[in-house]
Amino acid sequence: MFRFSSNGAQRYLFYSTVPAAWSSRANVLVDFMVNSLGFSSQEAVSTSAKVTRLRLRNYEPHLLLDLFEKVGLNKSQIKTLVSSSPQLFICSVDKTLKPKIKALQQLGLSGTDLVTFIKKSDFLTRGLHTTIKPNLDYLKLLLGSHDSVARVVKREPRLLSKNLPKVISPNISLLQNLGFSQADIETIFKRHPRFLLSNPEWLERAVHQAKNIFHIPRESRMFLHGIEVLVTLDNSKLARRSEIFRSFGWSDSDICTMVRKLPYCLTSSEDKIRITLKFFMNELGYESSYLASRPSLLKYSLEKRVMPRNEILKFLKENQFLKGKLSLYTVAKCSELKFLEKYVLPFRAKMPEVYDLYMKARS
Repeated sequence: MFRFSSNGAQRYLFYSTVPAAWSSRANVLVDFMVNSLGFSSQEAVSTSAKVTRLRLRNYEPHLLLDLFEKVGLNKSQIKTLVSSSPQLFICSVDKTLKPKIKALQQLGLSGTDLVTFIKKSDFLTRGLHTTIKPNLDYLKLLLGSHDSVARVVKREPRLLSKNLPKVISPNISLLQNLGFSQADIETIFKRHPRFLLSNPEWLERAVHQAKNIFHIPRESRMFLHGIEVLVTLDNSKLARRSEIFRSFGWSDSDICTMVRKLPYCLTSSEDKIRITLKFFMNELGYESSYLASRPSLLKYSLEKRVMPRNEILKFLKENQFLKGKLSLYTVAKCSELKFLEKYVLPFRAKMPEVYDLYMKARS
């Protein structure tokens, strides 16, 4: 393939073995991606090449752009969308894409909800009558109301891209066999729809771990959160994270206490866990039992929240502005506005540097 420039635009000549009509259409598509969507020449050629030659017959790139802009997507979002799903270029806007978007609008999605859904889901590449509508009917049967379906779909856009009866039914049967009532399952689906998209073996493992290893009570609101976390962690990832805690002197009891109170502590990266434990335990001298009973400390951002507030706490104590004991935990769990109103702004008149110290620490 050769390339030359004409009037500042890129043009592409394909080998003579390629039919002239296809070559012309491909060039037009490449030009459209470069000039209308901000693709580089290389990106445009690479993306257009993913569209099979035999199907590049009736494409409407300008109508496609117009449709997505009317929905609310900006050009950067459209570029990302067609990069991951270039087959959208060969879909009929009126016959294929508009009816799919209309199905979402009828469900109640509009504005930013609709834009977010389209960005997160590949449902536009799925069949309206073979996948999308059957899935909506299945969800309505399962959840009982139009509003419940809308809420669940907004939480988990992938629901409209899967073969739901095939994927979800085994997980529902599994949960029933594990003693979950129909009401429990509906609650799980409404709050954590991704559960039921999981591999049944992963879900069974997660339920077992939450119940028998970490001893999260079934009646605890953290039980479902625990399953949500554990279903995403295979045994090797869970073992590595647990071993990091043990390397800092945590007992299995400490780890279980932390998980029962806040399972999401296990979702932090291994590096984040190490750095956080090093700060609290090695630098500040906190005990594992203290942190295990206050696990939110481990999830706050060290750089943006914990360390800057710790600097202010030390500053106020050193200058005797605080009466009585005040823990970093109490300070860290405040909202940003409450923290400023209570621990920074009241002292700014007497000690102007307190505000600058906080801003500098945060940066």
